[in-house]
Amino acid sequence: MAGENKEMKKGKKPSLAMQIFIALVLAILCGLALQGHSELVEHYIKPFGIIFLNLVKFIVVPVVLFSIMCGIISMQDIRKVGSIGLKTVVFYLCTTAFAVSIGLFFGTLFRRFFPIIATTDLSYEVKGGISLMDTIVNIFPSNFIQPMVEANMLQVIVMALILGFAIILVEEKNIRVVAAFNDFNDIFMKCMEMVLSLSPIGVFCLLCPVIAANGPKIIGSLATVLLAAYIGYIVHAVFVYSATVKVLGGLSPVKFFKGMMPAIMFAFSSASSVGTLPINMECTEKLGAKREIASFVLPLGATINMDGTAIYQGICAIFIASCYGIHLTLSQIITIILTATLASIGTAGVPGAGMIMLAMVLTSVGLPVDGIALVAGVDRIFDMGRTTVNITGDAACTMVVSHLEERKARKAKAAK
Repeated sequence: MAGENKEMKKGKKPSLAMQIFIALVLAILCGLALQGHSELVEHYIKPFGIIFLNLVKFIVVPVVLFSIMCGIISMQDIRKVGSIGLKTVVFYLCTTAFAVSIGLFFGTLFRRFFPIIATTDLSYEVKGGISLMDTIVNIFPSNFIQPMVEANMLQVIVMALILGFAIILVEEKNIRVVAAFNDFNDIFMKCMEMVLSLSPIGVFCLLCPVIAANGPKIIGSLATVLLAAYIGYIVHAVFVYSATVKVLGGLSPVKFFKGMMPAIMFAFSSASSVGTLPINMECTEKLGAKREIASFVLPLGATINMDGTAIYQGICAIFIASCYGIHLTLSQIITIILTATLASIGTAGVPGAGMIMLAMVLTSVGLPVDGIALVAGVDRIFDMGRTTVNITGDAACTMVVSHLEERKARKAKAAK
């Protein structure tokens, strides 16, 4: 009986998303209550938020490095399926680039409604902009250790890609290396879970000083950010996926979205791409996708396709920059697009991936990671929409690849 009572107590524990939301509400209430005592809040509450940020910064680089490497290594099957793997990866990377661009567009469109809180210590000086060619050159590392020390995310991603492909090319000699890197990946993922479990404390300790110093004007802006994000989600799903399914997949968009409705509803309510995978497979097969293609493309999509998250990154980057009174340059915007697109390979399917990925994007363009606290409290609401977009993108890719491979097979048969 005692054991059952313990299990019941454990079952009553709110989810991490709910804990973060509660922390958000408490931070707002405490911040409003302590408006006349902002110095007290700065000295005794914010330091704990900084500790949380330091832990996030500590874990970002190894998580990105090892997860992308392990993702690339696991793609050895792509060499066997050949054109299927190539089409899938190209589709995912292109739609993700479109997605983050849409996010940046709507973020810019809604920028006038975002607050500027530069009157507090959240104001931040961005170093002088660099040219487009310098941005391209700086993607490629000249030192093995420096990108990790400086947390240069684009260079870390490029390192991971190079090392991952090199390990694949070594072939049968790579068995021990693959096992070791998979072990490291598991270890750092576990570290990330431990760090993210502190998110409610971190959000409270970071957001409370902001509210205490700025008052209610920052609160209403969250509704505007959510509105911008969901408009971006809908536009990307309706226009990008409808166009690709119609033109490349030979399928009516209405039929596609109607057939995908069970998976869409489950993804929205559960906010879990992996949990939606079985339903997604069933929906795509009913729509006419081949089982062998769906069984390859959909799980791969759960690993490397994050269109919804990319939209979220773009909008949140603009929102946080606006809060700090910063205007992003063209090179910074291009860096955000590249970082969010490439980083999607290594952070999908991980609990709290949106927060970690946002930290990477902010770091890549020199924005302070403190800004995460402004949106972390409503991350669950963001997550429901972005998960829905993610799994819909996986399904769209499955239908497109299945149709293209079928057409290729018919041509080959006709040629004989």
